Amino acid sequence: AGTLGFGQLDDRTGRVADGLARAGVAEGDRVGVLCRNHRGFVEATVGLSKLGAGAVFLNTGMAAPQLAEVVAREGCSAVVVDEDLVPAAARLRPHVVRIRSGSVEAMASRPILLPPPVPARPGGQTILTSGTTGTPKGARLSGPTGLIPLLGLLSAVPLRRRDVVYVAPPLYHAWGFFHLMLGGVLGETVVLRRRFEPEATLALVEEHRVTALAVVPVMLQRILDLPEATRSAYDISSLRVVVSSGSPLPGDLATRFMDAFGEVLYNLYGSTEVAWATVAGPSDLRAAPSTAGRPPRGTDVRLVGDGGAEVAVGAVGRIYVGNGLAFAGYTGGGGKPVLGNLMATGDTGRFNDRGLLFVEGREDDMIVSGGENVY
Repeated sequence: AGTLGFGQLDDRTGRVADGLARAGVAEGDRVGVLCRNHRGFVEATVGLSKLGAGAVFLNTGMAAPQLAEVVAREGCSAVVVDEDLVPAAARLRPHVVRIRSGSVEAMASRPILLPPPVPARPGGQTILTSGTTGTPKGARLSGPTGLIPLLGLLSAVPLRRRDVVYVAPPLYHAWGFFHLMLGGVLGETVVLRRRFEPEATLALVEEHRVTALAVVPVMLQRILDLPEATRSAYDISSLRVVVSSGSPLPGDLATRFMDAFGEVLYNLYGSTEVAWATVAGPSDLRAAPSTAGRPPRGTDVRLVGDGGAEVAVGAVGRIYVGNGLAFAGYTGGGGKPVLGNLMATGDTGRFNDRGLLFVEGREDDMIVSGGENVY
């Protein structure tokens, strides 16, 4: 839909906040955002924050009954919904206001006399995660307690100021939303496309001279599945960082991708609840393709046995993480098990004698496929 600069985004989202208020959204309300990756998602989220309303990011793949259940449980008074997803919102309770994403675009273009007053506190964001059961629950995001964790990550993954980043994962997931927020911190150009398609990704890299690509592993697989003639038809020489997260990265996939595209691949292990835990760079993945990497500076990872003590090198234990970025709890109360200032990921793993982490399995019946939790 074109390019928006920061100043334009600031101006337009002030108008969106005004439009949302006119539609009945008030400070303190919770509003669902059922949108794919495009400017409407971004403008709705920022507009809600300026209004002091909370955004609840809804998975666009949810069936109508599950969507209705989640919207009711999260107490959403309104839902911003893409035009093609309106049928999925048909079962929402009558009092829930449906605001089409096209209406957000109209709000952004409508003149206003005065911007809305600054709320007592910005609206927060809630991301759906399965937690420790199969029912999607809301995880409230919290701001970092300091810059050290972010600086530690940037020392392990060479994302830089003024990068051009194509964010392929859905923005309603923590991995996609993190890159949107990081784009603001680093002054990046963030490229979005409503749906991921492997050849279109290569075309976007060439067109926008993308320097960094954020993906989940299945996207790497789909790019590699393209015929060699198709892959070589695009100039992707600008690409220097491909960072993957959201689900396990198979070792053979890491090796094959680097063989085809060079030493540009970084694998990040983490979760919605703990943010990141470890990072594996190209040299780590070459030496041990199945590794999740090592903790960046400012992040503490410990493996704990049944008695609560740390396990020896090579032994399998429950993975606990601390980095000052843990989520603020589930919207229905509760959270992951904690050990001091560390939080469990729900995974088990082991460290080798080089300090590399290997994730061995889950403590429950969940697997992660393509960034989605499956029971």
